[in-house]
Amino acid sequence: MESIREIFRIGNGPSSSHTMGPMKAAEMYKGRFENYDHFRVTLYGSLAATGKGHLTDWAVEKVFEDRKIEVLWEPDVFLPEHPNGMKFEVFVDGSWTKSWTCYSIGGGAVVDDITQGATPSIYPLSTMDEILKWCYDNGKQIWEFVEEYESKEVWSYLEEVWEVMKSAIERGLDAEGTLPGIIKYPRKAASYYTKARNFERTMKKRSMVYAFALAVSEENAGGGQIVTAPTCGACGVVPSVLFHMQKYEKLSDVRVIRALATAGLIGTLVKKNASISGAEVGCQGEVGTACAMASAAATQLSGGSIFQIEYAAEMGLEHHLGLTCDPIAGLVQVPCIERNAFAAARALSHKNYAMLSDGRHMISFDKVTKTMKQTGDDLPHLYKETSEGGLAHFHGLKG
Repeated sequence: MESIREIFRIGNGPSSSHTMGPMKAAEMYKGRFENYDHFRVTLYGSLAATGKGHLTDWAVEKVFEDRKIEVLWEPDVFLPEHPNGMKFEVFVDGSWTKSWTCYSIGGGAVVDDITQGATPSIYPLSTMDEILKWCYDNGKQIWEFVEEYESKEVWSYLEEVWEVMKSAIERGLDAEGTLPGIIKYPRKAASYYTKARNFERTMKKRSMVYAFALAVSEENAGGGQIVTAPTCGACGVVPSVLFHMQKYEKLSDVRVIRALATAGLIGTLVKKNASISGAEVGCQGEVGTACAMASAAATQLSGGSIFQIEYAAEMGLEHHLGLTCDPIAGLVQVPCIERNAFAAARALSHKNYAMLSDGRHMISFDKVTKTMKQTGDDLPHLYKETSEGGLAHFHGLKG
């Protein structure tokens, strides 16, 4: 299982799989042919279906801005390895050659062999049951399992991640106006934050977490700097929950960063054993995973046991099973932004529910992860980031 650094990627929105991934792939390919000036990329499946709304062509063209680049769209062609496929070619001596096919598998990761991980494995265990047993046998917390196998640099990296997350919230709370795209969707974080400050007690706290989640998600939709957690489309859940708990419970950055480590491990487990790609399993793999990550982190910060943390994470994923990815006009705006706000609120509810229990429950995190993967496999393509079904279909706008 790979490093949690791969779950927390710092970059610009609006989409980790449709913007960050293709940009990274273009940079990798261009680096192999620096002496050539004419290139072509063919986008397949979900990348082609919602690529314009997700700025996929812009991301690729930006890399090749000093060269000639042709972008071809094949929305009806789904490569068997992954729905986010792309093929790069270079024009040499009158013909297209040096073909390279790769896949944007979610969270900004790119692989050219879907049977192998994008990065080396550093963890000897890859299921929650195994990790819980290790923690119990060694008297450790889940974040200490991360510390055991990650390099020491992971803590400074998580410090940077936390700073970027907080900055996205702060920028988003100040920003106003409409987001880019044909929807003309208005930013809401600033007004929600202003109204929330006038409420009292429970209503104030719940409204604040909405505002924090909206702030990050709107920054992402506007192309601002965010952290994938685990993706761009679900980037508002984890930071809003952690920021909310730090603000109201006076938590130190050290404790928050340890909670981030636990959240990162949860996301990595889902990525390893299922998927975090909306194009592969729907929004349950994005917002569902983000909610599981935030639920686990919040429970740890509340003093939960390793078993209560696992229970909270399981609920985060279970209660999003079957959630489709159906962005209107192919934009990471509707229903994506609002889903982040409600997933953040759910995460806090999962924390409370788990803390009332002794940690025992019927459905394990590992089982719900497998269920999510199977559910995603069974979903038709039109419900997996193609903007052909669900809300996108009935709204009628095309990106």
